[in-house]
Amino acid sequence: KVYEEASKTDWQRYEKEMAAYEAQLTPAQAAALKEEKSKRQARRRSLKIKKELTVLGKPKKPRSALNIFVAEKFKTSEGISATAKMKHLYDTWQKLSSSQKQPYVQLAEDDKIRYKNEMKLWEAKMVQLGREDLVRSTKKKQKKKTAETAKQAEPVKASSHEKKVKLKLKKSEE
Repeated sequence: KVYEEASKTDWQRYEKEMAAYEAQLTPAQAAALKEEKSKRQARRRSLKIKKELTVLGKPKKPRSALNIFVAEKFKTSEGISATAKMKHLYDTWQKLSSSQKQPYVQLAEDDKIRYKNEMKLWEAKMVQLGREDLVRSTKKKQKKKTAETAKQAEPVKASSHEKKVKLKLKKSEE
């Protein structure tokens, strides 16, 4: 009981100090503080969701060909630090021919297939558990167009349409 009372008085002191601090802030500082708080909350929510997905056994995303190459060659590569090794491996990857990259590309494709199969099973399991909120939607999300991107897209559409019309006219003249 003594600790609860001490906690209550300490909390009241904290609220008074916070009110005084927030009162002396300029509107710009208050907005920046609010923005920072919302970012922290969003990050916290994101980490909580990620942790929950890990607990539920969501499959890991497929690895890329470069990722597979790096994992295979990392221990034997030269360089003192991990950063130096990564830079060396990336440079080596860039210099490889497409035929030398082919085994890694094939492994990456196999990993994509594995991921798709595991995701189908996992999503079916989530539906059975009543967690439809975790299942990916079948529709692809459309990007929201801002006023600027909409204006930029209109001339492009018009010019591509004009090109098609000109091609049709040329073909009909031939």
